[in-house]
Amino acid sequence: MEAVHADEFTVEAVERALQQLYYDPDMEQKNVAQKWLTQAQASPQAWHFCWALLRPDKVPEIQFFGASTLHAKISRHWSELPQGQLDSLRSQLIAQVGQLASGSKMVLTRLCVALASLVLHVLPKTWPTAVPDLLCAFQTEESVTEAGGQARCLALLELLSVLPEELQSSRIPASRRSQLRSALAVDWSSVCSLLQHLLQRPDAPSPVRERVLRCVSSWLTLDIALKDSEGLLESCFALLKESEMFDTAVETIVSIISQPDCQRFADSLLKVVPQVLDLQEQLKKAVQDGDMETSHGICRIAVALGETHCRTLLEQVDHWQGFQALVSMIMSCTGTPGHYPVDETSSSLTLTFWYTLQDDVTSLDAERQTLYLQIYRPVYFQLVDVLLQKACFPRDEEYAGWSADDKEQFRTYRVDISDTLMYVYELLGPELLRNLYDKLGTLLTDTTHPSSWQDIEALLFGFQSIAETVDVSYSDVIPGLIGLIPLITANNLQLAETIMFTIGSLAEWLADHSLMLANVLPVVLHGLSKPDLSVACVSALKRICRECRHDLHLHTSDIMAVSQAVLVKDIHKSPQCMWIMQALGFLLSALPRDEILGKLLSLVTPHIQQLEKLASEPPSSANKLPVVHILGLLSNLFSTFDLNKQSQRLEVMRPVQTQPHNDNPVVVVLQQAFPLIQTILSKWLNEPDVVEAVCAVFEKSLKTLLHDFAPLVTQLCELIGQMFGAYPQASALDLTRQLVHIFGCEKDLFSPILALLELITNITMSIFHLGSRDHPDVVESFMQLHAQVLRRKADLYLSDRLDIKAVFYCGILSFKFPETPTLKATCLLFTELISHCEEIPAVREVLQEDGKLLLQTLLEAIGGQSPRSLAEHFAEVLFSVSRNCPSMLSVWLREALLPPGFPSSHLTTEHKEHFCQQILREQVSKRRMKDIVKEFALLSRGLQGTECAANY
Repeated sequence: MEAVHADEFTVEAVERALQQLYYDPDMEQKNVAQKWLTQAQASPQAWHFCWALLRPDKVPEIQFFGASTLHAKISRHWSELPQGQLDSLRSQLIAQVGQLASGSKMVLTRLCVALASLVLHVLPKTWPTAVPDLLCAFQTEESVTEAGGQARCLALLELLSVLPEELQSSRIPASRRSQLRSALAVDWSSVCSLLQHLLQRPDAPSPVRERVLRCVSSWLTLDIALKDSEGLLESCFALLKESEMFDTAVETIVSIISQPDCQRFADSLLKVVPQVLDLQEQLKKAVQDGDMETSHGICRIAVALGETHCRTLLEQVDHWQGFQALVSMIMSCTGTPGHYPVDETSSSLTLTFWYTLQDDVTSLDAERQTLYLQIYRPVYFQLVDVLLQKACFPRDEEYAGWSADDKEQFRTYRVDISDTLMYVYELLGPELLRNLYDKLGTLLTDTTHPSSWQDIEALLFGFQSIAETVDVSYSDVIPGLIGLIPLITANNLQLAETIMFTIGSLAEWLADHSLMLANVLPVVLHGLSKPDLSVACVSALKRICRECRHDLHLHTSDIMAVSQAVLVKDIHKSPQCMWIMQALGFLLSALPRDEILGKLLSLVTPHIQQLEKLASEPPSSANKLPVVHILGLLSNLFSTFDLNKQSQRLEVMRPVQTQPHNDNPVVVVLQQAFPLIQTILSKWLNEPDVVEAVCAVFEKSLKTLLHDFAPLVTQLCELIGQMFGAYPQASALDLTRQLVHIFGCEKDLFSPILALLELITNITMSIFHLGSRDHPDVVESFMQLHAQVLRRKADLYLSDRLDIKAVFYCGILSFKFPETPTLKATCLLFTELISHCEEIPAVREVLQEDGKLLLQTLLEAIGGQSPRSLAEHFAEVLFSVSRNCPSMLSVWLREALLPPGFPSSHLTTEHKEHFCQQILREQVSKRRMKDIVKEFALLSRGLQGTECAANY
């Protein structure tokens, strides 16, 4: 289909194009037809051909296009409507809805949307009685039980439903939207009367009542007052007795009572409470019959009322018994029998209600708070019992039959229960822990009533939930709990896991009560050899070693022996092996200095030997993974091996002479392993995973050793140069950045670091020359590296060996990258670079020569080339220019913005001039500069004043 003239938009041509769109197998022809039809819809002729397309003899696909065209014309091209044609259009459209009421549902809906759009254009001034007139227009002598009467009734309900929806979805200014909302709300009483009448008619068919309920939900978006819907709400409650209407009635009731504005009508809310309480018998029967849908729906209603209006109902102190009954009903929903999510799905809905009730009770004035705490403290103790019962695992054989999805939902459900228990502790305090402890003690010591592992696990789970985030140091039951743990026979995986997590959650407490370590550490070490307990057990060990490191001297040998054994036997997956090494790093770094090196060597030697064996073999995919794994073990060990913290602790206890740098055990190990690492690299230089793993070993060591790393700096600089020269990688640049950060001001190490920077910069320049687009991570790290150099050792750029001008032009190119992290790093570089324009001549020169280029590139990025979320970062650069080069900025900015349409066709000359004035004035407030740039970015995209801008 070729380009067409306006006179070719005929009914026949439109039908041919629709035929092509729907049935032509050629996608290219479909796209051509789609484009042509869009042009046809926008043409003035569309006002005429749309009616022909809606004739009863047309197929629904053609009718639908006619209805869509009519809506498009009314909603987007209203100004084309000739003067005096409104009445004709209105009558014709109402008639068309009536004629097609019995036709295709999708066509009818589209026609109703078109009529709704027309109403929104003319309400309230031109057609103030629009809604009453429409109610009259679709009234019929026929009963809703007859086909014709039912069709017209459904058409009217469809129209009433889409009217508020069209208001919500249309692009209407906020003031006009508010005016229309108020105008429609005035007509609610007449609409409500109709809807209530239809609901109460015993002969009304289900489709009519379904559509009535949908209509109610639609009109609720207009913030209809609860007092104006009391009768309708009562009718909705009555529908809950009818199974075919139950789901829709629940949705409508929840929508009505969830309106926050209902809180203004306490009297109306108080009338709802008994209606909800009357559902308890139906709820009880549904639970007994295993009817999950019904119990779920009633639970939703109770929770919606209680959660949304908790504060309002609490404030009605004279009616406290009614609200207490509602709370009891919600408690019964929380304790719905069976296991979530297999037997029931209601209990999870109630958890947030308990947060709300607790918050609202504790925020009341003192007198009412005292009253309600007397009532609700016992309720919350009951809640804890209910939640722990719900958290219980099912019987082993039953749990084995659950699907993976059910198990995952149950795990998430227990996390939600854990969070709730933690929150409830704030209300109940240490008495809650005492309660749990007494129950656990009874379960473990009462031989007359054997307990299930599920009950024991649930109580431990309760302890762990609270101890995980709450300070339990003041609780007097924790020593007793620690004493009970070894008495538990952990013959089940879930119970054993919870024991481990509970021990881990008590690590901080154990740090203050180190004598109790002997009770629980054997339990953890015993579990370390069991693969099924890997995550829980290794996590507990790591937490103990981190928190109790200074009290583990007597246990070091046992921990080392068990850990080394499980590492050698490959019992745990790689992530857990890394955690074990982190735990051992905490442990070893807290030992006396004279013991550390020997134990460190005994730990790493088997892994170094394995690495030597792998280094002697030809590189292959089979041995790459173990190489990366062993390097990962070393980097994780060194990441927590922090002797500086030990020195700080000793200095607090008693001043001591610090050891010289060169005896740091990690340095000794790295020096011994350095030739081996070089060998590994020589064979794996082109493998990014191996290079990254090597860099991680040194980067983690650098972060913990800090200046103790000095003896290795020269060697490492040479190694990084070799790595980056053979295969430029971001990890090598990041490692260099760490070196600059720590040793940038060390005169003795100035030379090797400068040589490395020079080499890396030259190599990266060649990447830019050859095409850097495929290396956004390298470009990002390169920008961050030079920003760090400028921050820590800017005088390096005073030498002829580092070309800051070349870095500048690389930064200009980096602004063209689409990756957000790369652009952020580039902004950081220029922000730092510009701030040194006075002390570094080369920076001043390049800005004088090409500052305008920087501004052009920056404005292009702000104006639409880059994501809007980066506007703040671009503003940082502009602020740096404004602060450091104000006179040059004035010239650059005006020249850069001079070309018409730059950086966006949405910008007028006035917009640009206003932007210039704002930027040139702002040298004090960085926040103000960010606001100016954000506004300019929105203007450039034509988004100012839109909803998108409001969220920006």
